[in-house]
Amino acid sequence: MSEFDCDALKQEMIVWRRDLHAHPEFGFEERRTAAFVAAKLREFGLDDVTEGVGGTGVVGTLKRGSGNRAIALRADMDALRITEQSAVPYRSGNPGIMHACGHDGHTTMLLGAAKLLAEEGGFDGTVRFIFQPAEEWGRGALAMLADGLMQRFPFDEIFGLHNMPGLPVGHFETRAGPIMSAEDNFEIVLKGLGGHAARPHSGNETLVAACALVTNLQTIVSRRLSPADISVVSVTELITDGTRNALPGLARILGDARSFRPEVSAEIERQMCIIAEGTAVAYNVSAKVSYSREFVPLSNDAELVEAAFAAARSVFAPGKIAVAREPMTASEDFARFLDHVPGCFVFLGNGETSAPLHNSSYDFNDDGLLFGTNFHVAVVRQRLGGEAGS
Repeated sequence: MSEFDCDALKQEMIVWRRDLHAHPEFGFEERRTAAFVAAKLREFGLDDVTEGVGGTGVVGTLKRGSGNRAIALRADMDALRITEQSAVPYRSGNPGIMHACGHDGHTTMLLGAAKLLAEEGGFDGTVRFIFQPAEEWGRGALAMLADGLMQRFPFDEIFGLHNMPGLPVGHFETRAGPIMSAEDNFEIVLKGLGGHAARPHSGNETLVAACALVTNLQTIVSRRLSPADISVVSVTELITDGTRNALPGLARILGDARSFRPEVSAEIERQMCIIAEGTAVAYNVSAKVSYSREFVPLSNDAELVEAAFAAARSVFAPGKIAVAREPMTASEDFARFLDHVPGCFVFLGNGETSAPLHNSSYDFNDDGLLFGTNFHVAVVRQRLGGEAGS
C-alpha cells in the first residue's frame, strides 16, 4: 500500500473501531457486532460469509489461487460487564457493558486484514477469518468448535493476537511453548449456625472461619507446590448472610487459580479440599468445595512462532520485536483451537500510558490498528506463499 492508502485505511478502521466501542455487547449477545462484521466482509467481496457459528460467531472465507492449504486468523468480539468511566465521545452507549479489553480493536484489525487481502491478494490458498464470541468467559471457542467449525471451515493452523498495555505501540512479543495460563474457578461454602452478634458462643458462625480459610489458602502456592511451577491462587469474593448485629451462618468464598500444567491444577484442587476441610473442623463448621476448569493453558507451536517473528520483521521496526520473557498468568480461550491445530498467539503494544486491561478507563489505542492488520496480512502471505492475484 502507498502511504496515502495506509492513512486512508487507518482512518476507515478508526471509524469502525469507535463504532464497535460505542456499541459493546456481552458474550453470546454480540448480535449487532456480528452483523456489522458480516456486512463488512460481504462488502469486501469474500467468497463466503457465514453467521451464527457457535451462537453469534462469524466466519469469512477468502480463496486465491489453487493452493490447498488453509490458515485461520481469529479475533474476539465480546465486551465486559464493566461501567465505562472515560469521557471519550465514542464511550459505551450500553450501560454496564464496555470494551475494556480491546476486542473492538482486535475485530477491527482483522476486518482491515480481510479488506486488504481481498483487494490485493498476494497469497495462494484459503484464509478463514474467525470472529469469535464470548472469549471473556471461556465459552466462545468451545461453542464454535461444537458447531462444527473444523469440519465446516477446515484449516491447517491458526494465529491470534492481543493488545498489551504497558508495551509501546509498534512493539511485538511472543514466545514458543506456554505463554498464557489455565484458569480454574472455585467456590467454597461454609455452613454453621449464625446468631446474635452479642452471643457468638451460642452458635458456630462462619465469618471467622472464612477469614482463616482465606489466609490458609495462601499456603497452597507458597508451601505446597514446587517453586518451579508458576501458579496463582486468588480469593476474589467473600460473601456472608450476616448483617450489622447478626453473625453469619453461611459464608461463600470465591476465586480463581492459574497454572500451566494439568498436574499443578489437580494438586491445587486437592490441597484446597484438604485445607478447607481442616479449617472447617477447627471452627466446627462444614465446608464444600466446588472446583471447575474454565480455560486450558495456551502453548504456542515453536515452528509457527518462528513464522510469526518472520512476518513481524516485515511490519515492525528493528529493535521492536522481542521474545516474551515469561508466560502470563492471564488466560485466553484461543487455547481451545490449539487442541485441534497448531497455532501462535502474539502480543502487540497498546502504549506505555494505557490503562490496564479490564479497567473502567481502558481504551484501545487506534495508533496500533495498522500494525495488527499488517501483521495478519504478512502472516497469510508468508504461510500461503505465492503471488496469486486478487
